[in-house]
Amino acid sequence: MLLLIIMGVDPGIAILGYGLLSMEGNRFCVISKGAITTESTMSMPDRLSYIYNELNLLLKKYNPDAYAIEELFFNKNIKTALTVGHARGVAILAASNNKVPIYEYTPLQVKQAIVGYGRADKKQMQQMVKMLLNLNEIPKPDDVADALAVAICHGNSSKYSNLFKL
Repeated sequence: MLLLIIMGVDPGIAILGYGLLSMEGNRFCVISKGAITTESTMSMPDRLSYIYNELNLLLKKYNPDAYAIEELFFNKNIKTALTVGHARGVAILAASNNKVPIYEYTPLQVKQAIVGYGRADKKQMQQMVKMLLNLNEIPKPDDVADALAVAICHGNSSKYSNLFKL
């Protein structure tokens, strides 16, 4: 059976959640999970550089087969959307520079894949991530649970399941 490593990312400037899963058949196992955090007192370039460097270290350490990242959803606060967009761009650049295939999913797609309902709320998502990964508790902060959900979504997507049809 083929063992694949998927890195899921929930982009953010203050908190960027990540989760690394191994996938064998249809079974997932958590390799690593966490958050990259930056202080609001840091300059934007320093925050972006820090996120890039931390992601680069993770990518080099775990060498994932796939990098799944959440697409931006429409945000009424334009400033927030722009800063998250900057962090998302840096996250994509890190994967690209490490030659890891990048896959993007909307929040709706992630919710559909995890809960089976595209309008699921945060609590439903977190409970399903906990259950699907056989965790003792819901990952914290929420960004980590979201990143793990993105990785699970990718593992269950038709784009990815084709790798098992050798």
